[in-house]
Amino acid sequence: MLKQYRTRLNEKHPLIHCITNYVTVNDVANILLASGASPVMADEPKEVAEITAASAGLTLNLGTLNQTSLTAMLVAGKKANQLGHPIVFDPVALGASTLRTQATKQILQQLQLTVIRGNSSEIRALISGAGQVKGVDAVPADQITPQNQFQFVTAAKRFCRQHQVILVITGETDLIVSANRVATINNGTAMMANITGAGCMLTALLTAYMAVAQDNGFMAAVAAVCHMGLAGQKAEQKRLHYSAGNASFRNYLIDAIGQLNGANLDQEAIYEIDEN
Repeated sequence: MLKQYRTRLNEKHPLIHCITNYVTVNDVANILLASGASPVMADEPKEVAEITAASAGLTLNLGTLNQTSLTAMLVAGKKANQLGHPIVFDPVALGASTLRTQATKQILQQLQLTVIRGNSSEIRALISGAGQVKGVDAVPADQITPQNQFQFVTAAKRFCRQHQVILVITGETDLIVSANRVATINNGTAMMANITGAGCMLTALLTAYMAVAQDNGFMAAVAAVCHMGLAGQKAEQKRLHYSAGNASFRNYLIDAIGQLNGANLDQEAIYEIDEN
C-alpha cells in the first residue's frame, strides 16, 4: 500500500523548494536527493515566488528564524497556495520566543498548510499553547504516553479540522493525525535524536511525498515517516556493525534513504491506522 508513493517519488523526481535553517540545510538537500527528489534552497524574498512556481512542493522551517526568512516564507507560501502546491511546515522550537510564536500565528493565518511536523512539545505548543521547549528537543513532560494519548489526539484532531491540515508528531512512537484518522508508526531508532537535523530531513522528505501524493496525503505522510524510520533502523544496524559513531550514523541514514524501495516499505513498515 505504501509502495506506490515511493515508486512515484522515484519516477517523478519532484523539485522541492526549501526555506529551511542553515544548521541543517546540507543534510536536507542530501536527503531529498537520496529519496529521488531534487532540492532548491532559496530564501531571498525577491525570488522565492518565482522559485516556488517552478517547484512541486514547499518546505518551511523555523529553525534559524529571522524577519527576512519569515517574509520569504509568507511570499513563497502564498504562491504555493495559488498554484495548489503542498506546503509542509516545521515549527522548530515553537514557544521558545515571542518571535517564533508570532511567526507561527502569521503562517497559520495567511497560508493553507498541508502538513505540520514537530516533536510533542512543539505540537502541544501549536495546538494548546502549553508545550515546553528545551532547545529544539521535546521535554519529558510533553511526551505522549498511553495515559495521555487519547486527550492529546482529541485535541490534535480538533486542530486538524480547524486548519484543514495533517499533523505529524515524531518521537519514540510517531503519530500522524488528520481530522478523522490516526496512524501510529513504530519504525525508527533512538539514535536519530543524537544527530542534528533528523527532524528537518523528515520535514523535507514529507514535502517530497506530498508532491506525489495525488489524492491521499494522509497515506503519503505515513509512507514518508515509515521511510525515514526504516532508514534510521538500517543506519543503526550498520553503525553497530562497524562500532561507529554519530557522524557515521548520519551518513548511513542518507545512504539508507536512497537504498530503501517500495517493496521494503510494504514489507517492513510497522504502522496501524485508526479511522473514526
